[in-house]
Amino acid sequence: MGSVKKKRAKKISKHKRRKQLKALRHKNK
Repeated sequence: MGSVKKKRAKKISKHKRRKQLKALRHKNK
């Protein structure tokens, strides 16, 4: 079960990073 939680956390962090990149792109424009 622990490994599943870790995998889920990795997915969440990836999604957050994607949102940050999108926000930065909008700011640059």
